[in-house]
Amino acid sequence: MPRKEMLIMRMYDLILKKRNGGKLSEEEISYMVEGFTAGEIPDYQMAAMMMAVYFTGMDGEETLHLTMAMAHSGDMLDLSGIRGVKVDKHSTGGVGDKTSLALAPMVAACGIKVAKMSGRGLGHTGGTIDKLESFPGFNTGISEKTFMENVNRIGIAIMGQTADLAPADKKLYALRDVTATVDNMSLIASSIMSKKLASGADAIVLDVKTGSGAFMKDEKDARALAEEMVKLGKNAGRKTAAVISDMDEPLGYAVGNALEVKEAIDTLRGKGPEDFVKLCLTLGSHMVVAGGMAKSAAEAEEKLRQVIADGSALRKLADFVEAQGGDREAVYRTELLPQAAYREEIPSPQAGYVERIVCDEVGVCSLMLGGGRETKESPIDLSVGLVLRKKVGDYVEKGETLAVMHGNDREKMKAAAKRFTDSYKFSQKPVAKRPLIKAVIE
Repeated sequence: MPRKEMLIMRMYDLILKKRNGGKLSEEEISYMVEGFTAGEIPDYQMAAMMMAVYFTGMDGEETLHLTMAMAHSGDMLDLSGIRGVKVDKHSTGGVGDKTSLALAPMVAACGIKVAKMSGRGLGHTGGTIDKLESFPGFNTGISEKTFMENVNRIGIAIMGQTADLAPADKKLYALRDVTATVDNMSLIASSIMSKKLASGADAIVLDVKTGSGAFMKDEKDARALAEEMVKLGKNAGRKTAAVISDMDEPLGYAVGNALEVKEAIDTLRGKGPEDFVKLCLTLGSHMVVAGGMAKSAAEAEEKLRQVIADGSALRKLADFVEAQGGDREAVYRTELLPQAAYREEIPSPQAGYVERIVCDEVGVCSLMLGGGRETKESPIDLSVGLVLRKKVGDYVEKGETLAVMHGNDREKMKAAAKRFTDSYKFSQKPVAKRPLIKAVIE
């Protein structure tokens, strides 16, 4: 819409319209997003609009228009120079979520191009970028040219999200974060999908977490978010699927950056935790089908199991690490990854079956050790964290090890150990394990 025509609009009128339950047009949403990104619409007016949206909602068309306006507010990554179908994966995040580290090499080893932009973590552990920096010398600050060349050559590249990718979302999220308007389905879905669409992939597979360690605590909310994002992706012309997975306990056993990298490597060696392997195979099968390398999820899963068995997925990880400046030898000799100075076993305070683990509390323990960030400027210790020995449904004797803590500060370890022990709840009766995969939405 020409800027001259937009000038006849007033943000006041749009706020009033939405406050009264009206529907915003594509032109009105474009005006709002462009004006706010350019600094022409002040924070207080956009905050009022976000609150109006929070209370009166947006329908599917409005959500799509908001998503596309945010996606086009900055650079749209052009991946046309990469041969074949480009597939991306996004997780809503959780405790011990190291999925991309194993999944991307598995899918790339099947012949699918994985061109991924990732961010750093803010919270209990680092993001994918932080975890990859556990490899000595690894660099995610590569140019778009190198990014494209690496995907064409080895099938995989991961780079840090640039400031020019969906800048409207960055500004809007910062505002929503301080005005209690984060928790709205349309705003959450458009925030996630605007970045994914701007990243240029042909197909997107979403891992939507639910449970105590997830952003979406309630399964019903997780399903609604998954359905909204799948609809947005398809309406934007991208193949999109979502897997709803359990995050009521940590994924796998390792929580903490380098420790999670080691667990991902173990998985590519065929020795991964059962739940983590299942999630990688489920997400990966949808990526392989979307990439045209299999006709069914069952066929795709067989291909993924094969690239683990023949070692090609592990070699793909080594090639990827080396291509981005990292030491490929660390893939085969994990003692080269960062290691904490101290290791301490955390004993169980009682005998019984593990009934529940307050998942987000385990994440807080990792943060207390230095494995996460309180603010974006906080330093992160890649070596610290926890490796669980007992999970929900397991029987434990009093004094038996619940987890091994890795740390560099004895005082921090003492405080974290107390909090970790309190996160476990026990039962004298056997406890059934919860299903990991709740639903798949296509």
